[in-house]
Amino acid sequence: MNIPIRFAVKEDCPRMLTLIHELALYEKAPEEVTVTLAAFEDAGFGENPIWKAFVAEKDGKIEGFALFYIRYSTWKGCRLYLEDFIVTENMRGQGIGKILFERVLKEAKDKNYVGVVWQVLDWNQPAINFYNKYNAHLEDGWLNASLSKDQIQAF
Repeated sequence: MNIPIRFAVKEDCPRMLTLIHELALYEKAPEEVTVTLAAFEDAGFGENPIWKAFVAEKDGKIEGFALFYIRYSTWKGCRLYLEDFIVTENMRGQGIGKILFERVLKEAKDKNYVGVVWQVLDWNQPAINFYNKYNAHLEDGWLNASLSKDQIQAF
């Protein structure tokens, strides 16, 4: 299957946000997506863009994407952080994820980053199986921590 992979452009953001909502539904947290289209576009294509993404198209329609940014580790150095990686449900199992993921790996290699990091839910066995094909190291012992905007404002 010929699946073109390219860097995302601002015009891709509405479709990407649709896929983000699809991912949130799959991850059983649809109410957690609160970013607006304007904020999403600004974060990727505004005055100070902080993310980049690769998109995968089939017949001119985005069917998957990998959104990433650079994360600095004081222990390791610059690493590519894969924030979101999704292929639409109806296109899974056709090799699009492999093409996208390997494009991310190539980006990290080309930029000479010291690694690629991401998160995967412990119940998402299809994703875990996919990452195991790459001999990914899945860490135990770390808990995610966060503060919401409201919590920060209340500080």
